[in-house]
Amino acid sequence: MEKSIFTRIMEGEIPAKVEYEDEQVIVIHDIAPKARVHLLIIPRKPIPTLMDVTPEDLPLIGHIHQVAQTLAKKLEVPGFRLINNCGKEGGQEVFHIHYHFLAGFTE
Repeated sequence: MEKSIFTRIMEGEIPAKVEYEDEQVIVIHDIAPKARVHLLIIPRKPIPTLMDVTPEDLPLIGHIHQVAQTLAKKLEVPGFRLINNCGKEGGQEVFHIHYHFLAGFTE
């Protein structure tokens, strides 16, 4: 399987503005933001779609939600959206699961 753009970012082949990272995820700024704050929470484990998540991946999915909480506190946003597009018909463009963290819709 060809490496996704996210894997290439994690390997340093493609530059990205990193907001947060740990051993399980990396969080980068979206290059085409849809809100004042638009980040991508990307697991380091390459899972193609949400439908490919297995029971052993559930701690990782929980960790992603904890990272979203950490980001909200760090960025001092009172509310946010956490979105996952699943499959081509669900709007997914990169087949390496990731979550869009969007905040700052009103000033």
